[in-house]
Amino acid sequence: MATRPPVLFPLFAALETLDGIGPKTAKNFEGLDVTKPRDLLFTLPYAGIDRRKRATIKGADLPGVVTVEVEVGHHNPPSHKSRPYRVTVMDETTEFQLVFFHARGDYVQKLLPTGQRRVVSGRVELFDGIAQMVHPDHVLSPNAANSIPVFEPIYPLTHGVTQKMITKAIKGVMQRLPMVEEWIDPSQKAQAEWPDWNLAITKAHHPENMGDFGANTPERLRLAYDEMFAHQITLALARARNSAKPGRISKSTGKLQNKVLAALPYNPTSAQARTIKEIQADLNSNKRMNRLLQGDVGAGKTLVALMALLAVVEAGGQGVMMAPTEILARQHLDGLRPLAESAGVVLELLTGRDKGRERAAKLAALANGDIHILVGTHAVFQKDVEFQDLRLAIVDEQHRFGVRQRMDLGAKGPSADVLVMTATPIPRSLALAQFGDMDVSILDEKPPGRTPIKTAMVANSRLDQVVGNLQRAVSEGKQAYWVCPLVDESEVSDLTAAEERFKRLRAVMPDGTVGLVHGQMPPAEKDAAMARFISGETKILVATTVIEVGVDVPNATIMVIERAESFGLAQLHQLRGRVGRGAAASTCVLLYAPPLSEGGERRLRVLRDTEDGFKIAEEDLAMRGAGDLIGTAQSGLPKFRIADLENQASLMQIAQSDARKLLHDDPILETPRGKAARVLLWLMEQDQAIRLISVG
Repeated sequence: MATRPPVLFPLFAALETLDGIGPKTAKNFEGLDVTKPRDLLFTLPYAGIDRRKRATIKGADLPGVVTVEVEVGHHNPPSHKSRPYRVTVMDETTEFQLVFFHARGDYVQKLLPTGQRRVVSGRVELFDGIAQMVHPDHVLSPNAANSIPVFEPIYPLTHGVTQKMITKAIKGVMQRLPMVEEWIDPSQKAQAEWPDWNLAITKAHHPENMGDFGANTPERLRLAYDEMFAHQITLALARARNSAKPGRISKSTGKLQNKVLAALPYNPTSAQARTIKEIQADLNSNKRMNRLLQGDVGAGKTLVALMALLAVVEAGGQGVMMAPTEILARQHLDGLRPLAESAGVVLELLTGRDKGRERAAKLAALANGDIHILVGTHAVFQKDVEFQDLRLAIVDEQHRFGVRQRMDLGAKGPSADVLVMTATPIPRSLALAQFGDMDVSILDEKPPGRTPIKTAMVANSRLDQVVGNLQRAVSEGKQAYWVCPLVDESEVSDLTAAEERFKRLRAVMPDGTVGLVHGQMPPAEKDAAMARFISGETKILVATTVIEVGVDVPNATIMVIERAESFGLAQLHQLRGRVGRGAAASTCVLLYAPPLSEGGERRLRVLRDTEDGFKIAEEDLAMRGAGDLIGTAQSGLPKFRIADLENQASLMQIAQSDARKLLHDDPILETPRGKAARVLLWLMEQDQAIRLISVG
């Protein structure tokens, strides 16, 4: 097993090995996510204080920090415990006061002997016209004053950790800086004009002016790149490991695919054709496919998925398509079955609801190869589910499945190709950070026959008008969704909101035309309610966000989203994508409760002004930050201390291509630069990568 290089030992020692840090302080440092000296190294200052010495406080920008030499004058001890201790001092031109609360008199006397000269530095404010410096940050004799930094960096703090403590600790860590060899490609480093690592980290901790805190200073850019580069090496190693496992060549004949294409009422878009070709090339090669298919709402991912599944069936294998919920799995089945049957392909559904004899029969047919394509939920992972020859696994809505489950699925077919689909457009930088080990295909066109959706922002004071319009639409045979917000995390109140709205709409609509579906319902009831809406029996479906992904009812042309300001942008975009799926004109009404917060208004305006999912995702990223965008808990996103995914997307791209090139030229990192990159991996705690190298 690879071991950490000795040169890094001092950075990975206990925090208590640093001067001035005991067990209690070490515990407090955990609030900053700091558990060892190395973490302090990457905790950079975010602001600074100018402590250049002035002759006088006169003319200084007050309130503000001033450093000045003074002569100590009269001491004025407090008459009462609650009063402050005041010392009058004189700089070159004016008098002012130093003020101490709860100070011991002998301490102040010793610190500031009358008649002596001292250099003081601290925040000066005017109080009733008198200038005061309360609790100076520094009080030193003139010959010791050069220990006051000219420009003092300010670090993030947490409970029990002061500026003094963290500054002292950082000073200790800086004395442990190892000398490391360069891991960045020399031409990349020269072109970007980046400093060496030691110099970059030293400069980042010793800023000289406010300009040194920008994310685009050479030293901060270099340190951000290092984090991204280490992360991308890890992903590239995982990718190399994956493609090194022999894949199966699935030579397709095109026979079944052509039958389906002939049965389609339209031609595929050029984006669909391009993506089908990319997937086909992967299936035809002996490398394992690991591809992400990103398509905006309604871009036609289902057809691409079916073509891929048919290709492996033509080659004599089987395919499986996994969906996160039963509603979605059934819908995939309904969408795929007519097309598959036109080509004579057997398609089956497996969910947790299959029991007893029926389930046993399905499993037997699957193991014999009588079922060509299986559509299913998590139930597919169960031990007794065996395929005769699984060649392709398609996972829909990846963010609901972890990497772990992706691998479990692969185990069902030892060399199965994997295609992951998502309807959540992911900004380029996040796609690189989260799915950097995968190839990416993007569907960026809508199939013909889709009409644009008209989106309107409506204040809830006009609710009656909205209901009136809905009554008229229903009488013309149209269908509508009415989405209620999750009031808070408790599903009980989310339920009341939906049930309230359901009762009110039912009171003003014709009998039997309003349905209800929410997260608390038993699955069978939920499916029945959905089925009544899909068949057109109910005209209005009141729902919580269970309908967010993939529900497809072409006759539904109206989407009302209540309290729209309480939803995230991506979620609003997904919900709106439930309408506009047929040829009829569609409308999305964003009902909001004024006054809107600035963020709420911006979200609704963005949605009103564009239907482009990728534009919306970029905007969402800018507003919410990366962790929130995909839900940090399960996002699979690295935790960067310096790099900023939102604003340094282009840097991530450079890091990715550099990492792939390095591993292409030096797969086991044994050249001098490769060895330096190993040190970087240890420094950035990319243990997974180190394991991959030592195993490989």
